[in-house]
Amino acid sequence: MKKISLFLDSDFVFRFKRDRIAQISFLVFLTFVICAALAPLLSPFDPYDPMQIDIMDSETPPIWENEEEGSPFLLGTDAQGRDMLSAILYGTRISLMIGVFAVMLQAFLGVSIGLISGYMGGRVESFFMRLADIQLSFSTLMVAIIGLAIFQAAFGTELYNQVAIYMLILVIGIAEWPQYARTVRASVLAERRKEYVDAARVIGLPRKRIMFRHILPNTLSPILVISTVQVANAIISEASLSFLGLGMPVNRPSLGSLINSGFEFVFSGSWWITFIPAFVLIILIISINMLGDWLRDVLNPRLYKD
Repeated sequence: MKKISLFLDSDFVFRFKRDRIAQISFLVFLTFVICAALAPLLSPFDPYDPMQIDIMDSETPPIWENEEEGSPFLLGTDAQGRDMLSAILYGTRISLMIGVFAVMLQAFLGVSIGLISGYMGGRVESFFMRLADIQLSFSTLMVAIIGLAIFQAAFGTELYNQVAIYMLILVIGIAEWPQYARTVRASVLAERRKEYVDAARVIGLPRKRIMFRHILPNTLSPILVISTVQVANAIISEASLSFLGLGMPVNRPSLGSLINSGFEFVFSGSWWITFIPAFVLIILIISINMLGDWLRDVLNPRLYKD
């Protein structure tokens, strides 16, 4: 209880209470997380169950454009007759899962490499930083497209559809680790010359303990800010790959694959199949980015203005 009380009285909470944009962004993002987590309970239909999908219900307009009263499809249906509201809830769940777990993989690789490079220096640092430079010369989408295309060509589309979510997490995570590595390395270079690190060396603490127990906690602020932004970037990357047909399969749609599935029907009048998932994706990304901007300002006193 004491720790909770100290947190509620902290400067972090004080600034959050004074920033209306941060509160709204957090509320919107929290709503997305809750809806995604409770998708099986909130969804009126199961979009993964073929028995609940009727092709005769395909391209049913949203309830405010539907002339038939009592339509069970609040946001309409797609070309397969799948309820859009249910598909969006499940799709948001998948997009958030890919975004969060891809960032966790990025953070694990990047923080570990950044710590080792910054603390060890010398050839170790040169090797990892040149590797990061090579990685940064390729865009995330380029690395992901090449990796996913090779996997599909080697093992087939059927196997890929079964492990698509894991492959997306893997390729997006591997493609973005240099962002963490370079930031953590810069922080470690500044921290390793401080007195508390010298004191830890003098008393004989091993390198691993010094890096992870003493230096790492003092580099968490930029890591938190990067993680917030990278979650949004990972979701955008997944949506882009799904739109290109290299993401989630049709029977387990993410927001990106939902946008892709309705793109060919935009000019035929069934605009909601693409525009509603696109609108949901835009609101999700904006809320995450605004939270990231606020977090950057709060954790950097030089950027915060009272």
